[in-house]
Amino acid sequence: MAQHLAALALVVRDYDEAIAWYTGVLGFTLTEDRDMGGGKRWVTVTPPGSDGARLLLARAATGSQADRVGDQTGGRVFLFLHTDDFARDFEAYRARGVRFVEEPRHEAYGSVVVFEDLYGNRWDLIQPR
Repeated sequence: MAQHLAALALVVRDYDEAIAWYTGVLGFTLTEDRDMGGGKRWVTVTPPGSDGARLLLARAATGSQADRVGDQTGGRVFLFLHTDDFARDFEAYRARGVRFVEEPRHEAYGSVVVFEDLYGNRWDLIQPR
């Protein structure tokens, strides 16, 4: 049997602002934007060069979901973005205004820095050793 994660849902305030940030700031590719009716859309983005899981940008539809925007994991790092060039991506993100919550560090497993997306969700940018 073969399985893989196809998508991870990220609750967002607004489809278009999320698309603009993930594509314009992080350089992700908009892979799908399909109208599902009733104001709902199926929107996915992927990092450049990725053939792995997609990030599903899911607009909050209830008050409870809206309360979770930016805090889906209680302040822990939520997503781990691997790169083949840490310095390149760190500098590009910094130039585009990404908020880093620490200075880059070099660990046994690779170079890493924590950043926040437009909603405050925490990500690790990692170049594995």
